[in-house]
Amino acid sequence: MLGNQGQASGVTVLLAPVDAANTAAATGSWTDVRFKEGDLDIIVLVGVVTAGSVAIVIQDATDDQGAGAATKTPNEGAWTTVTTANDPMIQKRTINAKSTRGYIRVLGTVTTGPVAISASLQAHPKYT
Repeated sequence: MLGNQGQASGVTVLLAPVDAANTAAATGSWTDVRFKEGDLDIIVLVGVVTAGSVAIVIQDATDDQGAGAATKTPNEGAWTTVTTANDPMIQKRTINAKSTRGYIRVLGTVTTGPVAISASLQAHPKYT
């Protein structure tokens, strides 16, 4: 691996920090990853889970409106569900950029809530 991969990578907000009372509030916008290569590093930070839990998935789609949305399984396996018993938690998973259909988003299914949550993407731009 090249020593400057971190410097060459960009960071994108997938879900701005929010105190999410429901799933809609814990769901990010569709993000274009068509011009990324290698692994997409997705980092999810969950703070206090006031009650219940939050289950995290990454979805991909063919456009920025979510056409054909489907859940992607990260290279490391499924995300750990975060509850009042194991919060706060930071998790990182990777998905190969080539395995997506061009757009991704984070979806946090909130049971009860609220849940403090945010997500970011670190990825290398495609060499052109």
